[in-house]
Amino acid sequence: MTPMTVTSPTVTRPAPTGEHLSVSEVAEVAGIAPSAVRFYEKHGVIKAVRTPGNQRRFDDSAGCRVQVAKLAQRVGLTIKEIAALFDGLPPNPSPDHWDRIANRLVTEAQQRVEELKSHLEVLGSDALLCEAGATLDSDS
Repeated sequence: MTPMTVTSPTVTRPAPTGEHLSVSEVAEVAGIAPSAVRFYEKHGVIKAVRTPGNQRRFDDSAGCRVQVAKLAQRVGLTIKEIAALFDGLPPNPSPDHWDRIANRLVTEAQQRVEELKSHLEVLGSDALLCEAGATLDSDS
């Protein structure tokens, strides 16, 4: 396969070897719509280079990053938090890199479960709902 050339506003350079997946290929790997791939790119979760024809090309880790991002969203992280979490990842993350991400997600999920348990306790109390809501607001 011949490496494509990537154009930026000032420089045309060969694309790094791993940056060859199209939007539709990432979508297929990740099990999402192509518009979702563009959403994740727009918010910095995945990064693309542009071909001379202005097409996006992603590295091989893009599909995995999207899958992990979807999991992180289910844990409760915002898209901005997920982008920050991925910010230090190299283009081809090692298992150790992914372990650090997993540990962070586990910690975040455990904290959120504890918060939800305390909310359930307040809701199960004899307090009026408006009083319970005020209690929850003061805990934040």
